[in-house]
Amino acid sequence: MMKHSHFHNNQDSMAKRRLSKQQQHRIRKIQEERATRAGKREKVIDAQREAGELGPEQQGLVIAHYGQQLDVEALEGEQAGQLFRCFVRANIDSLVTGDRVAWCAGQGSAGVIVARHDRHSLLQRPDNFGQLKPVAANIDHIVLVIAPEPEPHDSLIDRYLVAAENTGIPAVILLNKADLITDANRGSLNALLDRYRHLGYDVVTASARNPESHGNTITELVQDRTSVFVGQSGVGKSSIIQTLVPDRELKVGALSESTGKGTHTTTTAMLFHLDCGGDLIDSPGIREFGLWHMTAQELEYGFREIRDLTGLCRFRDCRHQGEPGCALDAAVEAGRISPERLRSFRRILQDMEEQQARGLKVT
Repeated sequence: MMKHSHFHNNQDSMAKRRLSKQQQHRIRKIQEERATRAGKREKVIDAQREAGELGPEQQGLVIAHYGQQLDVEALEGEQAGQLFRCFVRANIDSLVTGDRVAWCAGQGSAGVIVARHDRHSLLQRPDNFGQLKPVAANIDHIVLVIAPEPEPHDSLIDRYLVAAENTGIPAVILLNKADLITDANRGSLNALLDRYRHLGYDVVTASARNPESHGNTITELVQDRTSVFVGQSGVGKSSIIQTLVPDRELKVGALSESTGKGTHTTTTAMLFHLDCGGDLIDSPGIREFGLWHMTAQELEYGFREIRDLTGLCRFRDCRHQGEPGCALDAAVEAGRISPERLRSFRRILQDMEEQQARGLKVT
């Protein structure tokens, strides 16, 4: 589950304060329209129930999400494995791909979701107003893909890891395109990966282009788990996903046709069953996960070796940028933090402060 919710609440209330009257009015109007639509749906659902048109409650898995409707896979009985287009009872909070639900079958391939089961993890990201929105649920690990080219920069890797740490979902670092390791880049790559191994992160090496040379590394990584792949463009995420889900485009196309929304549906998170026995949740938004705004507290929490040092600096308002008595500098001298990680932490913190300053100027 998302840790440090009080930071997010502060963030949310600040975002709300920054909204103009016009924006607040627009949000209110949207919410009222949604409530009206939900009320109409509830009446239809109650009528179906009374007429005996809804079947008994059964278990399901949310495969994809389109506005007010969801594709749910039946998990039991004769219909197991079939997809049903479901509406949601109004009293259930936002459902996302990967959620396990209780649902009732209706007429044809339609149904109604009546309850959501507890989630063991939740991936969230802020919307345009800074409000946190759930994106996908019940993910077992986040696979951060890097490659020898484009050259991996630790501050970018660390941004992804900070986001992962704050969700409480384990992160694995996958060095893809291992065939591009040369004598020129081997030393720096090994030093980089050793830093993360030393911090307790799993680091694996593979090559989507030449899978035989690294055994079944990627298959073993995703087997019997629900995975998401993240990382900057050019590292080979698409190739890996194509290898794991060869018919991905066909499946997306079929779902697009069935919703009548065309290619827009590709922006939604979708769950794919893998031949090797795991699941993959994928969407463009998820692949770029971790690159949005975060708070200073989330940043401190997201660096494993810095987490326990917060609040130990001589000055309470220490910005960790070389002030006297900074606990982070002392930890570097004592060998508890690597100089590279502290540099990366400071770079991200500086970027955040510049972003905030720009934001304040705009408003």
